[in-house]
Amino acid sequence: MTQAKPVRRYRQGRIFPEFTIAPEELARREAEKKAHLQRYREIFDSVSPQLIEEHYNWFFIIEPNSGDYFIDPDQNAAVKKARQKYPSGMIGIMRLNETGTCGRI
Repeated sequence: MTQAKPVRRYRQGRIFPEFTIAPEELARREAEKKAHLQRYREIFDSVSPQLIEEHYNWFFIIEPNSGDYFIDPDQNAAVKKARQKYPSGMIGIMRLNETGTCGRI
């Protein structure tokens, strides 16, 4: 008579459960992200009508905490300008056009 091989059961779950983020922390991060996005849009809407005529389709880098912005036709140059003044700050990238988007999906 042959014996059946034991079937090894695999544990299901996270590989590193110690890196699990608490739901409260996730909710806080999401709220912070929405606040930044709203601030980006406010700054963009207030400044873009004056700049769009002369700088159409230029890149528009915004630092939401201070309200500073940087514009340049080249995205890398604009980001470099922003990083010189705010090396660790959160920045948002938009484009000076009707929608503020950088591309199309």
